[in-house]
Amino acid sequence: MTPQTASQSNEALCRLAPLIPVLVVDDIATARPLAEALVAGGLPVLEVTLRTPVALDAIREMAQVAGGIVGAGTLLTPQDVTAAKEAGAKFGVSPGATDRLLQACEDADLPLLPGAATSSEAMRLLERGYTVQKFFPAEANGGVPALKSIGAPIPQVRFCPTGGVSPTNAPDYLALSNTLCVGGSWVAPKDAVTNRDWARIEQLAREAAALPRS
Repeated sequence: MTPQTASQSNEALCRLAPLIPVLVVDDIATARPLAEALVAGGLPVLEVTLRTPVALDAIREMAQVAGGIVGAGTLLTPQDVTAAKEAGAKFGVSPGATDRLLQACEDADLPLLPGAATSSEAMRLLERGYTVQKFFPAEANGGVPALKSIGAPIPQVRFCPTGGVSPTNAPDYLALSNTLCVGGSWVAPKDAVTNRDWARIEQLAREAAALPRS
């Protein structure tokens, strides 16, 4: 898969909803009902971070939910790419980008949303062919003003800002012309998942799915 093809694929995914839920799954029993609630609420694209022992199994479970498109987040190594692809991930997300990781995703035909924090990183990825990138960590890197400033000289790149994005500031990010969608975890609060409050999660997803975009 070429970087251009990967970017086209991820742009299509980013346009499906204003938010990609960023999910940390600790209990495999919650994986499928969590995905079902989010998809029912209008958020079909789900990112499961590879931060827990059950993350890959969670991807396998969520991949079976009708209407859902599940990806693997926190890809750091070629081994992560192989494991994510075998688990059924349809796309990958990384906090940054290395040549080895980019090549592994291209070789595995796994569309990667690579992370960039600076103009130089965004330019380097653009030079390789990645026109859709993750702006991370968004708030720590200056938030909306920083992303707006990056967009002025690099209009070819569209972003999914993640990291500190909340219901309060998400509309400001989504109003930017270089933002396709945002990534955030607020639609799956830990207490709601622990209590199996799927109705609450579905409602939070509906609210997020209704966020306006530029």
